[in-house]
Amino acid sequence: MGRNKVREKTRTKKLVHKYILEIRDENTFEEKLSWRLSRLNVLFFTLIAVSIIVGLIMFLLNFTPLKEYVLGYTYVNMKRELITSNTKVDSLGLELQVNLQYLENIQAVLSGDVLTQRTLPAGKVKLDSTKDNKYEEFVAEQLELKHSKADSLLREEIESESRFNFNLDDSKGLGVSSDNLADMLFFNPIVGMLTDSFSYKNGHFGVDIVAPQNEAVKATLDGTVIVANYTSETGFVLAIQHKQNLLSFYKHNSVLLKKVGNRVSAGEVISIIGSSGELSTGPHLHFELWHNGHPINPVEYMVF
Repeated sequence: MGRNKVREKTRTKKLVHKYILEIRDENTFEEKLSWRLSRLNVLFFTLIAVSIIVGLIMFLLNFTPLKEYVLGYTYVNMKRELITSNTKVDSLGLELQVNLQYLENIQAVLSGDVLTQRTLPAGKVKLDSTKDNKYEEFVAEQLELKHSKADSLLREEIESESRFNFNLDDSKGLGVSSDNLADMLFFNPIVGMLTDSFSYKNGHFGVDIVAPQNEAVKATLDGTVIVANYTSETGFVLAIQHKQNLLSFYKHNSVLLKKVGNRVSAGEVISIIGSSGELSTGPHLHFELWHNGHPINPVEYMVF
């Protein structure tokens, strides 16, 4: 018993016993640094150093690109990204098909045809779960829309009334009542020479104006741009919605300077004259005016 107590006291004394650690100059033996340490101090500082090193390694592996080099991590992360990408592709594919169905039905309505009833693929994962109900409602509406008997009769009545409600006098366009346009001040879209006039019989619903290359095209009235795109026949086309249900079209441009939704003022530059499109034979502007859905002769309202 006594020997064991003596040994324990000796061990305790060894732990707290101070030692001097000195650093001296090799040539002069001059003391440079000196520490008074015990075995307990050395153990304590060693644990702190190990903790700092382990913490630093964990930080680097979790918050820096070094984690990509950890065995197994890259595979798990890549698998997660592949699953997410596949889900997004499926969702975008479904949304594209819904939009295509929507456009087809709009075209059918405008042309008076029966709406198509195409079943959309089932079981696709959607990109945003909050849109599920909207997709389901939209698909249900598109698949259930049909022409009723009353709707068909109404269509026939309107078509029969509008089919013969105009005359073919070229000097007056379609005979549309345009008295309310007489007081409007139209801005000449471009200064040039009139080469082809308005002719409803020949299907030429506007006028062709030849002008120098790179000439600026201007808006004829205040309004909002509703069309700004390219077609194979008429090239770069821009259309503006004006007040009193009046539309103006500017075709065969080389450059469009406005986008859909832009507000423009009369005389504001909207495009550059060009010769784009299959129907163009040289730099010119094809200018059209439409009132209440019918083409009218621009020459009646402005001098070219």
